[in-house]
This record gives sequence, structure tokens and C-alpha cells, in this order.
Amino acid sequence: MVDDMMRKLVTVNCVLLFFALTMTITGYSQVNESRQAMVYDYLYRMAQKGFIRWMDIQQPMERKEIHSALNYLALNSEQLSRVERSELAFYKQEYTFDSVATDAQEKLVILKKDEANRFRPLLYEKGQNKIFLDPVFGSQYFRSNGKYNLHYFSGVRLAGYFGKHWGFNFSFRDNTEKGDTLNRDRAFTSEEGVVTTIANNRLINYSSLNYNIGYRWSNGSISAGKDNLSWGYGINSSMILSGKAPSFPYIKLEFRPWNWLHFSYFHGWLQSNIIDSARSYNTGSGILDSRRDVYRSKFIAQHAVTVTPTKGLDIAIGESVVYSDRLELGYLVPVSFFRAFDHYYSQYNIKSGDNSQFFGLISSRNQIKNTHLYAQIFIDEIKASKIFDSKEKRNQLGYTLGINRTDLFLHYLTAGLEYSRINPFVYNNLIPTQTYESNGYLLGDWMGNNADRFYVFLQYTPLPKLKLKTWHQTIRKGAAGTLFQQYFQQPQPGFLFQRLYDITETGFSVDYEWLNKLLFNLKVTTMSTDYHTAPSGRNKSFKLGFSYGL
Repeated sequence: MVDDMMRKLVTVNCVLLFFALTMTITGYSQVNESRQAMVYDYLYRMAQKGFIRWMDIQQPMERKEIHSALNYLALNSEQLSRVERSELAFYKQEYTFDSVATDAQEKLVILKKDEANRFRPLLYEKGQNKIFLDPVFGSQYFRSNGKYNLHYFSGVRLAGYFGKHWGFNFSFRDNTEKGDTLNRDRAFTSEEGVVTTIANNRLINYSSLNYNIGYRWSNGSISAGKDNLSWGYGINSSMILSGKAPSFPYIKLEFRPWNWLHFSYFHGWLQSNIIDSARSYNTGSGILDSRRDVYRSKFIAQHAVTVTPTKGLDIAIGESVVYSDRLELGYLVPVSFFRAFDHYYSQYNIKSGDNSQFFGLISSRNQIKNTHLYAQIFIDEIKASKIFDSKEKRNQLGYTLGINRTDLFLHYLTAGLEYSRINPFVYNNLIPTQTYESNGYLLGDWMGNNADRFYVFLQYTPLPKLKLKTWHQTIRKGAAGTLFQQYFQQPQPGFLFQRLYDITETGFSVDYEWLNKLLFNLKVTTMSTDYHTAPSGRNKSFKLGFSYGL
């Protein structure tokens, strides 16, 4: 107990010292923007054409970074097409709010447009402080093979800045789904995982809560919050950090000492879903088994360095560690070497050690005109000296290779393809509290290990803000295997051992952002599942919905 208290005191003192050292440095404040915002797709494409430098490997990003990128495009708008200029003007309506704070006169906007022509339910500004409030609401109708599901939600988003350095963001929504096709556990889908508060055969209810408060200076930032963090590229998911799991609390540091070097670090508090029987206790209440359940503590730490030797070329390496039971100071220091610290602290005892990973990424934008090439690798466990040994190799890793090109034959027509493969036993661990999961959902690619996916798509924007997309993907999935196979069997089972099923999906979607943050969407898919141990199935689905404020 004393050791835990000392660790917490040291951590708090370090954070306070860090803030004290940076309070006088010029800069701007920090507000996260939801990963669902349509502007990400727009700026991704602008970087793909070489118009901007855009570091979007890690999301969510800050609204001020988005504002700066849009401003740069506005200063060079002659290189943009008519549709691109129209979309630029539209997005600037949303993010002009995030311009550098000035000593503005008091201003209150209620249910009318602001100076940038963006409709604001509520905006208040005075001096260097400003906030906005948006309602969050929406609904989606889903139909599949004669059955239906209705999803509706409501909530609020509040965000703003206090001076030039501090920013905050708060977003909450209450969700209800009812119908015949409820997917309570979001199994084998890219949809974000949920923690239900009400669940029965016809209805589920759950909440979505994200927030952050951050301090930024000229070349770095530090923040704390709760969000769906992602790292890496992927059309349908990222195997490194995907945002699939429900959002979790974190502290984060980003630092760019030079234009060509970026460092990022975060430490997160995960949910193990495993009861700690030793710490759980009898309450004496006489109800609900008179028991107070306490979960095993579970954490993740990750840091990465990204080098940009020339415009459009990013090379990144990093490591992460999932550990449990108690906070460790060695993982709270951003420049620590996690794997080496694990070896020191566990005495190289596998039964007391933690679960560490290495990963890397290379991204090339516009080195080939209008083209984005990328590759990433996630190494859970490997024996470097036995990589090609047919008996003793332990290549527990995954990788993604992708390419997409825009303005292909038609302006604003983008085509792409991607292949992802995850070898057996990746993400798993012999200690249940140290799997690469939170709340029972994978932190990496949602398809899990012993699987691969081929994905090809076409996306077209015929009119400003109107996105048409068609895609085709095939997935092959094998068994998870056993811990004995993972740690002791030689040679290890081959890729796709105990084949379970193959999935083929073809889809078409339409997304239209009519007003800022008011989005309409339609999605039609046909999916065939070829089970290797059961009858095959075919499923057709239809989704239609709208949202505001996300």
C-alpha cells in the first residue's frame, strides 16, 4: 500500500512539475475532434495529393491542427478543384471557431449562425475564453433478412478553450437499440464495442462518453481524458490500435522537437472483466449476495517515434505493453524501454512478466502522384534467430499492405486495395488480465488472430460533401487454438489451422453532410459465410440513418 501511494505521489509531482515548466511557453490549446468527423477523409485526400503535411497516424486529432491545415489550403486554393474548394469553405465554417484566441469582446450566440456562417445552438466568447455546445442526436434503421433493428441516441457535446494553452472536450450520448437483430457483443464487426446497462432479447441500452482536457505549447502537448484512441492506417481497421474497444481513460504526451521528428506516448487504464477474488469483499447488506466485486486492474502504455525525412514520407517505430495488478512507474516514464523494464521487474519469469509488443509503419504520400502507399507490422512475439526455422519459429505477428490512388480517371474518384494478415496467437497471453483487450474487445484488428482480409474499394464524390463508396472484402478465419499450442507445441500450428469459415462481403454506401455535423447515411451489404463445419449462410442488410453533433 505504501509503495502504491509513493508511486502515485511521484506521478502527480512529475505532472505538476511538467506543467510548471511549460506554463510560460507560447502555444495554443487542445481540443480533440471525434474520429467520425468527415473532415478527416477530406484532409487525408489533400495530403495524398501533396497539398498539405498531415500527421494522422494517431487519432483523434486536435481541432486546431485541423483548422491550421484548412487555413493552409485556403491560402493555396488555386490548386483545388471546384468541389474541393466548396468542401474547404464548408469545413472552415466548422473550424473557424478554433482560430487562435484573441481578446475578443463578449459574444453570445444562441440558435443562429456565427461569424463563419455555422449554425450554433450555443456559443459564448469573451477575452481569450470561448465555448460551444451542440446537441447530439440521431437514429438508424437496420433491416436484415426480414428482421429489423432501430437505434436512436441523444446527448450533448461541450468544448472550448481557456486562454491560449488550455482546451477541453466533453461528449456524452445515451443509446438505445431495439428489434430482432441486436448485436450485443459487436462480434466480428468493425463497429465500436459497447458496455450495456440494459440488455434483453428485444432491447439494449448503453452510453458513450468521451472527454479530454489538454495543455499545448509551441511544439508539444499533454492531455488526460477518455477516448477511442487509434494508431496506424487501415481501410477497415488497424491491427496496432483500432479504436474497436470502448473508450478508456488515458494520459498522453506528444512532442515535436523538430519538424521531421514526432514523439507520442500514452498510458491507459483498461477494463480486465476479471473479478479479483482476493480484493472483493462481503458488504453485509443482505442483498445481491452481500458482495462488493472488485476487478483486476489492467493497463496499457504505448510510445512511438515518427521520422519524416521528406514531405509525405513517414517512418514510425514503437512499442506497447499491457500489464496488470498495479501501476508501475517504469511504464509511466515516456522514454522508458518497456520490454527491458519488464525483464528487470519480472526477473525474466514468464509467470510474473507483462505482455509487450513492437510495431512499425511506413507511409508514402504523393511520392507516386496522388497515391498513398503504406505498410505496418505488429510483432507480439518472435524469435529473431528462428524466423526461418520450420520447427522452432514463433512468428506471432501481423501486417498490413495497402495502396490507394485518387483522381483516377475521374476527378475525386479514389480506388484502393488492402491486405491484412494476423498469424495465430497474436493478441493472446497466458495471463488472462494481459491479453490485448479491454472490456472483452480487441484493441487491435477486430477480426482477431489466425485470419486474413483482402479489401478493395472505389469512392467517388460527384458533388460537394456527397460520398459514394462501393467495396468488396473477403475474410478467412481459423481457430484461436490453445495456450499449450501457443507456448509449447513445435512446430506451431500453421496459418489458418482448423479453418472455421470464409466471409465474402460486397457493399455500397452513401454519406452526405448537409449542414455542419448533420449527416445522412445509407448502407447496403450482401454477405456470404462459408462455414467449414456447419451449413453456409447468406445475409442481405440495409441501413438508413442520420446524426447530428457527432
